Amino acid sequence: MPQLEAIPEIDFQSEHYKDAYSRINAIVIEGEEEAHSNYQKLAELLPNDKDQLISLSRMENRHKKGFEACGRNLSVVADMDFAREFFSALHNNFQVAAAEGKIVTCLLIQSLIIECFAISAYNIYIPVADDFARKITEGVVKDEYLHLNYGEEWLKANFEASKAELEEANKANLPLVWKMLNQVEADAHVLGMDREALVEDFMIQYGEALTNIGFTTRDVMRMSAHGLAAV
Repeated sequence: MPQLEAIPEIDFQSEHYKDAYSRINAIVIEGEEEAHSNYQKLAELLPNDKDQLISLSRMENRHKKGFEACGRNLSVVADMDFAREFFSALHNNFQVAAAEGKIVTCLLIQSLIIECFAISAYNIYIPVADDFARKITEGVVKDEYLHLNYGEEWLKANFEASKAELEEANKANLPLVWKMLNQVEADAHVLGMDREALVEDFMIQYGEALTNIGFTTRDVMRMSAHGLAAV
């Protein structure tokens, strides 16, 4: 009978782990801060949904505080300069789209790409997290599915009018996710997170979201392939 390969025990207190964690922890903190800010901007762009979007924004701020506590628990100072640079391309694209009133592009970036990126990262991180961070992350990921659902439902209700802009925004922004995954691969590996598992989980989450909105399987495959431009 074949033996399952044992998962190496992770030393959460090693300097090697803490060094990598300083960047990964910063990324999740900054990701939640980006989401907090983005939902506030969306509340301005979608006044009919203002209360719901402000509620989502507040939830993201609570998540940020939870992940800040995870860093303190391991006595790690998050490398926020690294994280801001990590998110800079998506951040800039969202800001440009918001300034142009391109709600569909804003929703694709925040409610699909960033939320699916977060969900996939949290799903892969939870099994290898320290006990404190695991409890925090398990609570957060449940909320992120609600946030993903908001974007799906809005875009589904406006699918025909949004389809062309969604395809354009996907082509411009999906390759950035691959660059981000490549950039963080080494640090994620130190934390026990496999890049291929991250990619697989992201594509499952993102593909399901596109399908739920109204795209066909062929559409989803074609749109997903745009990310390969960055590999």
